[in-house]
Amino acid sequence: MKARLQRIYQRLQRANRDKYRRVARCAGPVFNEANLKYELADKARGVVYGGAGLMLQLAKQVGLVGAIDRRVQLLKLHCPYHESVHVLNLALNALCEGTCLQDIELRRNDAVFLDALGVDALPDPTTAGDFCRRFAETDVIDLMTATNEARVNVWKRQSSEFFEEAVIDADGTLVVTTGECKDGMDISYKGSWGYHPLLISLANTQEPLFIINRSGNRPSEEGAAKWLDRATQLCRDAGFRHVRLRGDTAFSQTEHLDRWDDAGILFQFGYDAMPNLKELADKLPLESWQKLQRIPGHVPVDKTRAKRPKVKRQVIRRREYLHLELNSEEVAEFDYQPTACSRPYRMVAVRKHISREKGEACLFE
Repeated sequence: MKARLQRIYQRLQRANRDKYRRVARCAGPVFNEANLKYELADKARGVVYGGAGLMLQLAKQVGLVGAIDRRVQLLKLHCPYHESVHVLNLALNALCEGTCLQDIELRRNDAVFLDALGVDALPDPTTAGDFCRRFAETDVIDLMTATNEARVNVWKRQSSEFFEEAVIDADGTLVVTTGECKDGMDISYKGSWGYHPLLISLANTQEPLFIINRSGNRPSEEGAAKWLDRATQLCRDAGFRHVRLRGDTAFSQTEHLDRWDDAGILFQFGYDAMPNLKELADKLPLESWQKLQRIPGHVPVDKTRAKRPKVKRQVIRRREYLHLELNSEEVAEFDYQPTACSRPYRMVAVRKHISREKGEACLFE
């Protein structure tokens, strides 16, 4: 950058010197005949989404195309599109910033895009919509199974350390919709219309293994044990030596803990702070509690830079709003046997010391 500015500066200095020389000898205009040659180049062809062809090659190499055609059977005749073409057409539409089926029309009218994929044509939006309407619940499961077959092929290329432990997460997520005619939507606990799908993912790589769509008013943990079992079997068939299940308080599947423990599956689930658990934690001796040191979420690169004052905190104190300040945390362990279990398990309790402040005064802890 500095060298480029230096060249521009020298060019301007040279132009200023030539200006005075030109005035002295009454020279002609500044724009003289330049030493240029013009050549006509061939017509260039380009596409914005150049990685689409590479993604298609990747899908073929990992076996995704073949797995979809084997598992998903929706079309009686393939004239000329197979199930894999329809699925990848929808996937490429999303990868190319498409937000609806109508955006497929932009891709299928782009000759350069079609040449990059090596196809003469792609299914139009109406054909893609008809293909989506053919799906039943079993067909969606078949599609996820086909995707996981290709996923295992990718995992096999990893090193031995990759297969030490598979950490499987379970969680529910709210998907809001603005439509009024969508089948299965309902009001969620937040008051929004939509769906509440269950997401089973591999935390090691953040890959979604299974996505089960549900009505918006269904609880997060509904049907989770069944799909956690399928994800566990998938990871064990792939070669993972250990499997760990994780979830928040909604996923404390107490009726399945004994079965998972007998199968050698590790699990970490949140648990509601019920009165009996609080009583057990309060009865623990003081030496059982240890200070909890959490890993900082952000480590500043420049440690010499001074911290800026917290404007929010100043406004809260000036207006004497009620403020809850976390002072410290302590952690302890004890054995607890849930009602649906035949054996005790380790319960980890966290105790938080929170002060209630108003203005500059601390009301109580």
